[in-house]
This record gives sequence, C-alpha cells and structure tokens, in this order.
Amino acid sequence: MSSAATTTSGTLAKPADPTQHVDTVKFIGWVAMVVGMFLAILDIQIVASSLENIQAGLSASPDEIGWVQTSYLIAEVVMIPLSGFLSRLISTRWLFVFSAIGFTIMSIASAFAWSIESMIWFRAAQGFLGGAMIPTVFATTYIIFPADKRNAASVMIGLIATMAPTVGPTLGGYLTQSFSWHWLFLINVAPGILIALVVAATLDIDRGDRSLLRGFDLRGLLAMAAFLGSLEYVLDEGPKDDWFDERAIVYGTVICVMSGIYFFRRMFTYDHPIVDLRSFKDRNFAMGCIFSFTLGIGLYGSVYILPLLLSRVRGYDSLEIGTIMAVTGVCQFISAPIAGKLTAKLPARVVLGFGLALFAFGVALNGFQNSQVSFHELILPQAVRGFALMFCMLPITNLALGTLPPEKIKNASGLYNLMRNLGGAIGLAAINTLLDKRTDLHFAHLSEHINTANSGFQNYLATMTARYTAMGLPDPQASAMKSIVNIVTREASMISFNDVQLAMAGIFILALLLLPLARPARTGKPSADAH
Repeated sequence: MSSAATTTSGTLAKPADPTQHVDTVKFIGWVAMVVGMFLAILDIQIVASSLENIQAGLSASPDEIGWVQTSYLIAEVVMIPLSGFLSRLISTRWLFVFSAIGFTIMSIASAFAWSIESMIWFRAAQGFLGGAMIPTVFATTYIIFPADKRNAASVMIGLIATMAPTVGPTLGGYLTQSFSWHWLFLINVAPGILIALVVAATLDIDRGDRSLLRGFDLRGLLAMAAFLGSLEYVLDEGPKDDWFDERAIVYGTVICVMSGIYFFRRMFTYDHPIVDLRSFKDRNFAMGCIFSFTLGIGLYGSVYILPLLLSRVRGYDSLEIGTIMAVTGVCQFISAPIAGKLTAKLPARVVLGFGLALFAFGVALNGFQNSQVSFHELILPQAVRGFALMFCMLPITNLALGTLPPEKIKNASGLYNLMRNLGGAIGLAAINTLLDKRTDLHFAHLSEHINTANSGFQNYLATMTARYTAMGLPDPQASAMKSIVNIVTREASMISFNDVQLAMAGIFILALLLLPLARPARTGKPSADAH
C-alpha cells in the first residue's frame, strides 16, 4: 500500500490504516503469490495416485518409491519455519521469487530424472526451495491488507490451502493417464516462471536486513533440520516398518530426540535464534497452532484415507476416486464466501466452533459405512466435510495471526504453517498404524466364524466350491477358501476404516472442547500499543 512505509529491518513501521484501499499493483503480486502457494501445496499430493507409474518408469522398488513423497515433505517441513528468518534477511519479495524459480527448476529436473536416486534428490530440493512460498503468503496478507479487508483475502488463502490437497490426486491421475507421469512436474514450469516475474515486478513491501547475518545461528539451523527431518522420516516410515522393529526407525528416533532437545534449548538461550519461539507466549497464537495442528490431521488424513478405502476395498481407479473427491472441492467453493462473511461478523471462536463440530460430524458420517459403499452414500459426508473446512481455516488463521504485532508475523506464519504440516504428518502415521492394528484385530474376530461348526460358512464354502468346479479350476475348494479369506480381509479393512474415521471425529470434538481456552480475538483497528 502507498503509505506502508518500511524500515531497514524488513518490518512495517506502522500498521496499515484499516480504512485504506489495497494498492492494485501489490494486489496483483499477492494473487501471484497465492497461485505459487497452491503449486507448492499441490505438489505434496499430486504424485499420490501415480506412484506406480513413476516406479515403473524409474525401475524403482516398492520401498524406494515412497520417498518421492517423503523427501519432498521432509525438505518442505525444514524450510517452512526457516522462511521467517529468510524473509527478514532478503525481503519477502526476493525470498518468494527465489523460491518460485528454484521450485520451477527442480520441477523440470524431477520430470527428467533418470533414476529413483536422482528423483529423490530433485524432489527434496523442490520441496525445500518451494516451501518458502507457503508461509510468506500468510505473512504478506497481514502486511498489505488493511484490517477490515484481511478477511476477504483469508477466504482465498484458506480455499487454496485446503483445495490443493483435495485436487492433487485427481489432477495427478488425469495427467498420468492422459499424458505421462512427467507432466506431474512439467505442469509447474509455465506458471512458476510467470509467478516469479509478477512477484518480482509488483511486490516491493519490505526491505531485507543483511545485519541478521551477524551472529547467524548455524548450529540452530542444523539442529532444526535434523530434528524436523528425522521426525518426518520416523512418522512417514514408522508405520511401514512396524515402527521400532526396524533399526533405521530406532536411529531416526534417537536423532530426533537428541537434536530436538538441543534445538529447543538453543532457541531459548541464543541471542539471535533461527526461529523465535516466543510467539507461543501469545495465548491466541498458541491455541491457533493447536487448532492448525488439528486441521492438518483432518485435512490431510481425510484426503488420504478415502482414496485408500476406495482403491483397497472398492477397487476404484484414480479418476473414479477423483470424481468422488470433487464433491469436497465443490462444497469448499460454495462455503468460502459464506464462511468469509460470518467470520467478518461473528467472533472467531463462534465460527471455529461451528466448523469443528461440522467437520467432526462429516467425518463421523464416514464411520458407519459398509464395503459396498458407493458415490451416492459418500455425497453427504463429503459435502459436509468440504463445507466445514472453510469454517475451520479462516477463524484459525485470524485467531493465530490476527492479534500479533507486524514484526512478529513473518516468523509466526512459518510456525503456524509448520503446525498444520506436522498435524498432517503425525495424523497420517497414526492413521496407518491404527489401520494395521485394527485390521488385524477385526480379521481375527471375523475369522472365528470360519470353522466347520458354522453352518453358514459350510453352506457358502460348498456353493463357492461348486461354482469353481463348474469353471474347471484345478483345486476348487482351495480357490473357494481363498475367496472367503479375501472377503474377510475386505470386511476387516472396512471396519478398520470406520474406526479411523470415528477416531478423527473424536479429535475434532476434543479440539472443540479446548476452544474456550482461546481469548476472543480483537477486531477492528488495532491500537497503537498493540504493535
């Protein structure tokens, strides 16, 4: 904005006048930043439905191919909290430009990867370089928009942040089936270049402060990278390797604990820490991060578990799954303006309470389904969950960042976004572990009915044996038993998916009970001493 004077330290000298209009040029740059954030979040999930195609193209093993996602997530998680320091060092504009350029270059490199090893390294670089595009958007919103216009801007950000994980698997499946898996990455090139050019030309909102390099906390940076990287590795790989039965998970846990202890000690004792954790002294910011963590569990967990259910239990392909997932996206678009208006008129705690309760209800509806579930049965749960997302995202952002002084927003935005990603990572690890344990438990219970004393089992076995005999199979009774075991496995999996959905609903109900701990967010023009 025209009157938003900046200081040499890269922060606003005064908060924007709430009655002021947003500068058109800066608004164009901000829109470009939002698109860049969409690409960065989209690329977390865009490969999810195409991993088998990438595995075949790179001759990778099943254990190796998972790192195409894991490497991106680990690197992105490290960059997100670091972005606050970098934006103060080189300015928000140039951090975003360098991030967009690096993300684009690594997208091209990923498309032309010649081996699984090269793909993993390129994806890690892509996640690290692109990770800065996510928190800088949130910080910029609170810099360039007056207080009475931030809510409308938050609607667009919230819609993009929740929409990208939803459409990622669908878009990825379409690109892979229509063209090839290489286009999962090449699709980033044209918009990435355009975004970098637009932001460079339009978004001069602050100045970098090179003096921050004096006393740069290299030890803190390395400790943070080791802590977050090993944490993400353990959470992602633990469920696959039965947790501590695998030696690598044990080593990763040791590194995580030791580096974590050193990192937190360093952040509270060093004069110029790489990440300022003192923002957590603000109760609303701390509660906002807790709710952001919860939202991460629901957002990434629900996007992960439903496609897994439909492919594992129903045998749907990526396009069929995408059609069902599209219901959530449509309802997000419908609810966005409604949530925006209510957030502007009602206290944040009221809107968030409604969103948390509605999301819990939508997830719980998925907890009472059978193995024949189809599109029609999934419309209502998907619609409710999609409608609820915006009523969660907007007030959480306002609660966490809306009352912080401008000089703290850059750093706080990184921590806030980190909590959502950590919620997703921990949620996915818990989901996979719970699915495995509950599937084994339900399979054992259902298997108790497969015995010669059960007349129903005997009749069904005889029917299936006769059918396979008519088909001319060499061992019809063994084939019939295999078919019955597959049915039991399917039903055990379905019951386990229901258990997980109900567990997620319980987490959101627990978050709802914590809502009174958050103070009512201040509205209107901030007071001078608040900054």
